[in-house]
Amino acid sequence: MTDTPRRLLAPMLLASALFWAPQAAHAQPAEATGKEVVEALCANCHASGAKGAPKIGDQKAWSKRASQGLTSLTQSALNGIRAMPAHGGSPKLTDLEIGRAVAYMVNQSGGNWVEPASAKDMAAERSGADVVKMQCAKCHEKGIAGAPRIGDRAAWAPRLKNGVDSAARSAIRGHGGMPPRGDKADLTDTEIKSAINYMFNPAAEVPAKAAPAPQPRSGGPMHRSIGGMEVYLGIQSADVLRARQASSSADAKMYGGVPGGKDYFLVNVTLRESGTNAEINDAQVEAHVASMMSSDTRKLESATINGVVSYGGYFQLRRKVPYALIFKIVRPGAVAPVETQFDFKR
Repeated sequence: MTDTPRRLLAPMLLASALFWAPQAAHAQPAEATGKEVVEALCANCHASGAKGAPKIGDQKAWSKRASQGLTSLTQSALNGIRAMPAHGGSPKLTDLEIGRAVAYMVNQSGGNWVEPASAKDMAAERSGADVVKMQCAKCHEKGIAGAPRIGDRAAWAPRLKNGVDSAARSAIRGHGGMPPRGDKADLTDTEIKSAINYMFNPAAEVPAKAAPAPQPRSGGPMHRSIGGMEVYLGIQSADVLRARQASSSADAKMYGGVPGGKDYFLVNVTLRESGTNAEINDAQVEAHVASMMSSDTRKLESATINGVVSYGGYFQLRRKVPYALIFKIVRPGAVAPVETQFDFKR
């Protein structure tokens, strides 16, 4: 869903006084249904599309808004947007009543939402892992009725050949033995996409609480502290490096040479000892670069850049495509390799 213009709820909410006035002052009225709120208030703008409000029944106008999910669209109405004031101009409306009104208008415009029964039903959108655990795993965990199993990239690849948006549309409409939206009507388009991403590559979704704690020399998302090592990620466009070749023959040969073609990037990591910050120059590093549509695994070459050893290689990283960069690091005498992951999107 998108934002519902403030102007949309503004006039609607002006009528709210009449709608709730008959209630006894001492009584605690039951929260209104979405239909009641819309008829009493929202229809003032949304019935005709006044002041740019998306008109009830206009599927095209509401489809993009609906794709944002109940929480996001309701929040726009609560905060106010463009000509529509906060809470649509009616402070007496509860968050739940506004959420119900939003759901009702979406459903009257081609949607298939479950009107929220309580405020908890409007919680923040669920992660892919949460959606899969709650619903998708019922079939995808064991591959029931031919459903591609969670994490089976070979099975998911042909279904994703046209991109995750196409796969999500199929899930939204229903496909084969799977009912629309996986038989859970309140899943948003975004939640469905997240679930598909997760089922293709569960390792790519790392819960926020599992992220490494900030370090003094963290460098933000380009640093990980793991296994007694500080791992620093570097990503450099091949186009930039190619321009340096004329002035430095060393650059031309480094990491096997700069490849031709579009969308190539040098992906490299520098390793240091935690605590002492001593350089680690005797490791073996393997990189696995995966997206929804492709994956590439290779051993990284070591090279010295400005006196510092770095392990790198060239990979194609398409624009607007999220990648999981997973590094397996093996040190001499280590009992087991250390793995760490970075997420990257151009």
